[in-house]
Amino acid sequence: QVQLVESGGGWVQAGGSLRLSCAASELTLTFSSYAMGWFRQTPGKEREFVATISGSGGRTYYADSVKGRFTISRDNAKNTGYLQMNSLKPEDTAVYYCAATYRGITDLSEKYNYWGQGTQVTASS
Repeated sequence: QVQLVESGGGWVQAGGSLRLSCAASELTLTFSSYAMGWFRQTPGKEREFVATISGSGGRTYYADSVKGRFTISRDNAKNTGYLQMNSLKPEDTAVYYCAATYRGITDLSEKYNYWGQGTQVTASS
């Protein structure tokens, strides 16, 4: 069973930056075989797509709400994905989850096979 572990969450003032990491282990395929995605969720709301990246890292796709502020990347040699978050806003406050899928790059949460446990990000004004 693929394991995903997020880190890097925390508290930051609005306008600040954080970088989330997602370390993968117990892989059944090479890490580059999985597209990676980041989602977020606040209490009482559905999980929301944030960004996704192809297995090679050559293609990325972002939610309109984060485009130009967030950058998704990956280091296949380290089996790790990243989400660089700049110019954070209070509305970015949420639990952020990384996910992996062997079905190809997608913004649909139901297409992802594996999920991390989540990390809290709080941007305070």
